[in-house]
Amino acid sequence: MKKKKLRTKRKSIWKDKASWELLLLCLPALIGYIVFNYIPMGAAVMIPFKDYKFSLGILGSEWCGLDNFKWILTSTSMARILRNTVLYGIWFMIIGTVVNVGIALLLFEIRNRRALKTYQTIITFPNFMSMVIVGYVVYALLGPRTGLMNEVLTSVGMERIDVYMEAGFWPLILTLVNLWKGVGMGSMMYFASLMGVDSTLYEAAELDGAGRWQKMRYISIPHLIPLVCIFTIMGAGSLINGNFDLFYVIPRNTSILYDTTDILNTYVYRALSTGNYAMGATVGLLQSLIGVILVGASNLIVKKVSPDNSLF
Repeated sequence: MKKKKLRTKRKSIWKDKASWELLLLCLPALIGYIVFNYIPMGAAVMIPFKDYKFSLGILGSEWCGLDNFKWILTSTSMARILRNTVLYGIWFMIIGTVVNVGIALLLFEIRNRRALKTYQTIITFPNFMSMVIVGYVVYALLGPRTGLMNEVLTSVGMERIDVYMEAGFWPLILTLVNLWKGVGMGSMMYFASLMGVDSTLYEAAELDGAGRWQKMRYISIPHLIPLVCIFTIMGAGSLINGNFDLFYVIPRNTSILYDTTDILNTYVYRALSTGNYAMGATVGLLQSLIGVILVGASNLIVKKVSPDNSLF
């Protein structure tokens, strides 16, 4: 005769005193999420479809349909703004990944522990600096009158260059500043992944006669590919956002540079400064929707190419 398996009846969470105590511990955090996340999220969905008046409030303002979305199609600056936002986002994602992986691989080759800690501290320090301080550093280097670059140029008999009057210089400047400030923490993620690689793989490769570049190519880089895919999927959602601090503080909000420094967030900020709150909410809603679509599309592409490296 077959023995019947005894099934232990699981105690209901509503009757378990210990579970209630844990739920009560979570209650403050849950209330905080509802008040500071979900309620503003609901307001952000409503405002784009309302003729929002601060005196009337969100619920008291009249519905206006899609009127708040019309300026996106009629604005003469929108083509330039979207071009800058998307192209900078794609470029920063590509160049950031390449540089971060390269720095992580170089750090992984350092065997002197003291030297390794020194290099890590040096490259990570800018990440903790305020963008305002970084802006002053950049101005101290590139300032038209007392900037270090112009002082060097005049000392060798060359003419001064006022980069704050030439929009063509700023794609390079913004790229260098973005890399300098973010490469520390970005490379640490990949370096931590390399530290988790089984050392016996490198020992076996050495026994087979593999050199440093061969070990890097066939062991280190393949172990970083899953992390690269995850960061790419997560970063795809911010392609339409852009780093407001970088594009507003570093060029010092100079209007003559808008051709290469103006992105969607800086454009909306200038609109909000005039009291147009509905425009900011409209852009925020569109950014969220497009971000979700980009994350889903990038994950689908990764899933087709390499199913094991997809995020979901």
